[in-house]
Amino acid sequence: MIQRVTVPGLFPPPAYSHASVVEAGTRLAFLAGAVPLDAEGTLVGEGDPVRQAEHVLANLTEQLRAVGSGLEHVLSTEVYVVGSEPAVLSAVWGVVEASGLGTGPHSSTLLGVSCLGYTGQLVEITATAVVPGEDRP
Repeated sequence: MIQRVTVPGLFPPPAYSHASVVEAGTRLAFLAGAVPLDAEGTLVGEGDPVRQAEHVLANLTEQLRAVGSGLEHVLSTEVYVVGSEPAVLSAVWGVVEASGLGTGPHSSTLLGVSCLGYTGQLVEITATAVVPGEDRP
């Protein structure tokens, strides 16, 4: 269903693919950024990008479940991390990689940014995923 491509002429990416291809006619879900807020709107993991990444992935899992998909069906992500230090970005990427997100690996962009939408927010992940099966919502 999903073909993941690592381009031989490009630098081999660490734990992601350069492109993902799906056959025409496949249902896709385009997910808004998952954020580190709990169901009451309280920030989870204040000051801790790793804890926030874990909660963001839990929220992303819920978004996917709501549309009949799952982490294993993710084609592409954008991972936003507040910070300019590669070590912080790498720590968040470690959480993403360990999550099983887009098993294959998926196509992804990891970005260091100066701020995100909520006070204290350090991590946000957007995703595009396949919605398998025709009997799903």
